[in-house]
Formats: sequence, C-alpha cells, structure tokens
Amino acid sequence: MSKRVLITGSSRGIGEAVARRLVAVGYEVVLHGKSASERLLNLQNELNLSALKFDVADTQAAKAAIEADIEANGAYYAVVLNAGITRDNTFVGIEDEDWFSVVDTNLNSFYNVLKPALMPMIRAKKPARIVVMSSVSGVIGNRGQSNYAASKAGLIGAAKSLAVELASRNITVNCIAPGLIETDMTDGGLPIEEILKAIPAKRAGKAEGSRRICVVRGRGRGLPSASFLRFSWCFCGCWRWGYTNPRN
Repeated sequence: MSKRVLITGSSRGIGEAVARRLVAVGYEVVLHGKSASERLLNLQNELNLSALKFDVADTQAAKAAIEADIEANGAYYAVVLNAGITRDNTFVGIEDEDWFSVVDTNLNSFYNVLKPALMPMIRAKKPARIVVMSSVSGVIGNRGQSNYAASKAGLIGAAKSLAVELASRNITVNCIAPGLIETDMTDGGLPIEEILKAIPAKRAGKAEGSRRICVVRGRGRGLPSASFLRFSWCFCGCWRWGYTNPRN
C-alpha cells in the first residue's frame, strides 16, 4: 500500500505543484479544498485522487472530514499544511474580519488539521512527516501584512514546539518559509518591484520549484537526519528549517 499524504490547499499554486510531484514519485495524495471548486475537481479527475472539502478555519468541519477519511482509508504518512489566505492592508486599515480570517485560516488550521490527524499517525508506530508552509513574511515581516506575518510567524513557533514533542516518535516536523512565489495569491496587490530588490536572484520563484522541498522520503533521500534547527536561504528568497529526528 502506498503512503498517504494529505495536502491542504492543494487545488492550485504550491499545493497543486506538491501534489503533482508526490503523485509522480508514488505517494497516495489526498487533495483538499475549501469547497468543490472546478479547479479541485479537475485536478482530482486528472490525477485520479480523492479529495476532502472543508474549511481549515472550521475546527469541527476539519475534525469530521479528517476522522472520516482516516476511519475509511487509514492514517496519513504525511500532512502538508499549505492552505492559506491574505487580506493585506496597513495595520490601521485592517478590519476585524481581515485580521481574524487570516489568523483562523493560516494559524489555527495548524490545530484544526493536525489534532485529528496526529494521533492515528502516532498509533501507527511508523516514521511520519509533517510539513508546515510558513512564509518569509513570518520571518522578516512585510509592510501591509501584519495579520499575515503574525499568522505565519505563529506557524514557525508551533512547528518548532511540535517537532520537539514528536522527535522520539519518529515523526519529523519541518517548516518552509517561501519568499515571493508566482501564484494566484501573489497576482496583484503586492509591491513586486520592492520585494524583488530583497531577493538575491531578483525574480520570483515558481510553484513547481517549491514542490521539491516537500518530498517526504526516508533517511538519505529527503528530509535531513540530524536533530537540530537548520536554516538556509534560497536563491529565490525562501527560508527553510525544522527540527528533525536523528533516527529517520
């Protein structure tokens, strides 16, 4: 039986690219979208995959969908937390809904998705992977993104803590902080020229390039095997780090 990987927010952008890559190397990917959008259905049919539909900001909806999938098909080998939104504005211009919707979707989804998924992964007593998609905004901040940066910085702290908790159980937790990636989320509304000045290669990254950092293989073929916090700065302006289990 192939290893099952749940990827939230996988109907487009980085999530779609990661899904395509993992399917290509033999994983059983479970797609996810907030609703049964045309893009999600097309991808599901093209790759012949199952898909979960729920709002990651909704604790009960996430719990019900994930528990039902695990009950029917077994525990996940990996979970890629990729779903996220932006509602950019200056801090004084942010409305209540703009703040809380971003935090609920980007940060609280960490709890909403992993809480029902994690215990079955632990009970399986096999190596497993959790990959958390943060953002460079959560590392260095960004003008007009106080809500987004706060949510993504929170993911980094949550991932670090969970990695320490799960290391002895042979489950790794890694966090990825992409820089400027060409997706629907970055199409319009961002000061692109200013952002490019801070990127070594002076260009945005591609979603198809991001998929490589989410490959979830075993020792020597994917995530590193040392138990330490690792940092690296990519040419496209991405930070990558995570605590990893030395036994993997």
